[in-house]
Amino acid sequence: MVPFSFGGRDFAALPEGALFWPARQALLVADLHLEKASWYAGGGQMLPPYDSLATLTELTGAVARTAAREVWCLGDSFHDAEGCDRLLPQARAMLLALTAATRWTWITGNHDPVLRDRCGGEVVDEALVDGLVLRHEADPAETRPELSGHFHPKLRLRVRGKMVARRCFVGTAHKLILPAFGALTGGLDVDHPALVQAVGRTAEALVPVRDRMLRFPVAA
Repeated sequence: MVPFSFGGRDFAALPEGALFWPARQALLVADLHLEKASWYAGGGQMLPPYDSLATLTELTGAVARTAAREVWCLGDSFHDAEGCDRLLPQARAMLLALTAATRWTWITGNHDPVLRDRCGGEVVDEALVDGLVLRHEADPAETRPELSGHFHPKLRLRVRGKMVARRCFVGTAHKLILPAFGALTGGLDVDHPALVQAVGRTAEALVPVRDRMLRFPVAA
């Protein structure tokens, strides 16, 4: 975990894309997109149905390593509002174990504006936690410190003649966008106009590597 500060609070970034808040023993993740593969299968595009298991295995490990007592999911936790109904028995058991062991909060997103079966936990549209706004999509007009997801930011760099892509956090003094945590999620380039409009051109792409945070100006 890589320590850094945001909004006057101390956090630690996990390389898999989660954010740990030590003062609250809280783990924050965004865009799990559980049951994305089964959603595509319903439309005739067959994908291996193991994305939820992979995501929940990773999440279970992150909760265990951080000893998190709270988990905040910043929207698009399921790929659609009925995704929880389609979980394989093993995945459902893993999720129910997580929501039973922690104070679990689902923040709704554009993919899951209504969670028909919550699989445990509490559902809210957004939250204000110790002065920080938690929501799915960044609001350009928001002046309070804000944590969000939605954009699945990725940093692409050319290294030794090859293009390398890494999921990353995107931050300014008042906004921090988390990368997608889900196993079956794409990514949006950090300099994409929609992302820049949401956070501003002063943003930095933040990549946790071992014990330090690499920072890259988005405008560059």
